[in-house]
Amino acid sequence: MVVLALDTTTRAGSCALARDGVVLLEQSSDTAEHASRLPRDLMVLLDEAGADLASVDVFAVATGPGSFTGLRIGIATMQGLAFAGGKPLIGVSTFDALAREAAAVRTATWIDAWRGEVYAAVYEHGSVTRGPIVVHPADELDALRGGSTRFIGDGAAIYREQIARTLGDQATFATPVSPLLAGTIARLADEAARRGEGPPPHAIRPLYVRRSDAELVRDARATR
Repeated sequence: MVVLALDTTTRAGSCALARDGVVLLEQSSDTAEHASRLPRDLMVLLDEAGADLASVDVFAVATGPGSFTGLRIGIATMQGLAFAGGKPLIGVSTFDALAREAAAVRTATWIDAWRGEVYAAVYEHGSVTRGPIVVHPADELDALRGGSTRFIGDGAAIYREQIARTLGDQATFATPVSPLLAGTIARLADEAARRGEGPPPHAIRPLYVRRSDAELVRDARATR
């Protein structure tokens, strides 16, 4: 089974190609240029891996949370490719990908949410036990006191000093702390497809967690 995966939710955006759960090639993307680089980056990846779109059995995309613009562009790109090829599109939570990458008993997945906040979730033994939420780092660290926690994600990289200062030796960090995720997304999508999951492209829904600025402005105007 060949899976083509894309992550546009984080600063370390990436795309990857996997066959039977083994990542053949993974490349980083410039997240500031999604609109101009996609789907070209995917075509370059396929060419370098010696594959083409016709050989892809399943498409996979990160569903967030993360950059609102990145989410929209990434999902729309993969929906278009999956529609055109008549193939399924599997959405993978960015939190799930980070937790799999960290491979710890207790994992705190932090994604930069800007404005001094992070998108956060806690996984224990592979299952979500807290979140997803958008929260100030200090508030989330208070909730994590007591017990060892491994941190991963670009939010953890940004607030690494604060995490270490607050939790001391209770905090550890994944290596790298802000990894590329498309390869992990491809593997998770392969597992889902083998379980019989094969949703149509239009079924994908982004995980925003926080409402967009446009929605907040619209509601503010409505209450005036």
